[in-house]
Amino acid sequence: MTQRRHFINLSLAAAFAGLGLLTSVSHAQQPVTLLNVSYDPTRELYAEFNVAFAKYWKAKTGQTVTIKQSHGGSGKQARSVIDGLDADVATLALAGDTDALVKHGGWLAPDWQKRLPHNASPYTSTIVLVVREGNPKGIKDWDDLVKPGISVITPNPKTSGGARWNYLAAWEFAKRKYGGDAKAKEFVAKLYGNVPVLDTGARGSTITFAQRGQGDVLIAWENEAYLLDKEFSAKFDVVAPALSILAEPAVAVVDKNVDKKGTRVVAEEYLKYLYSEEGQDIAGKNFYRPAVSEKAKAKYAKQFPKLNLFTVDQAFGGWTKADKDHFADGASFDQIYLKK
Repeated sequence: MTQRRHFINLSLAAAFAGLGLLTSVSHAQQPVTLLNVSYDPTRELYAEFNVAFAKYWKAKTGQTVTIKQSHGGSGKQARSVIDGLDADVATLALAGDTDALVKHGGWLAPDWQKRLPHNASPYTSTIVLVVREGNPKGIKDWDDLVKPGISVITPNPKTSGGARWNYLAAWEFAKRKYGGDAKAKEFVAKLYGNVPVLDTGARGSTITFAQRGQGDVLIAWENEAYLLDKEFSAKFDVVAPALSILAEPAVAVVDKNVDKKGTRVVAEEYLKYLYSEEGQDIAGKNFYRPAVSEKAKAKYAKQFPKLNLFTVDQAFGGWTKADKDHFADGASFDQIYLKK
């Protein structure tokens, strides 16, 4: 009797274990949806990358993943996440915007940038100048942007990550050429004196320049400039300045949200796939500079000019200091622009 009861108990245990296994497998196969909160010029990049990742993940795990996108000015997007937008991943224009998610609500861990290679920047870019076909105003470098009668299109540094890269690139050019921060501030003030409108994001500025016909020159992300040249090749030329900034857009899992939603595994794999050969190739195809794949770097090298680039750390002591000195309330941008 004891042996029979023991056999029944073992059978029930096995049955429940099997049921648990089936439940686990069934749960693993449930479709999952991710929300990627990104900045303006990544629309085309992630439209292609999301399809590639979904196909890869389905083949690897059998699970269907759908990725939804949210785009806007990088600073504005960071604020949306802080205010409760349910992002699984944030792929913003600069590390400073992602750091804001740490400081305001602890949405992700302070060490987020150490979780992925290359300081969590799977691709890089820089800032270039876009002019009308044939360059009728003869714009060759940053100092041409402060000349009388030149209309410059660039977004608002208070809401756009790309605009902050633009601002710092112009500042450092002037600092090196004319000597010191005071001269740089005068130069950037003159430049913004030639800006007729500040859009909230980089894509908005591109539309203002390309479709609305405003401005003689657009200060733009390199990838945005070459995409524009590709779409409207008969209308625009790209000018590479003598000095520019190494833009390092960063990517991160939003810890609070993925843990609440149970999407951490897929979200982490999604970002890791940006470093895969396919992910790096898609970055290059969309005019971003691949950060880690030597194969992709070699394949797309000819489409990128060799530029003299500096980093935010080298010139401005990192994003925390740059934000405080230039973009915080009352800092250099406010001092310059509020006087207009």
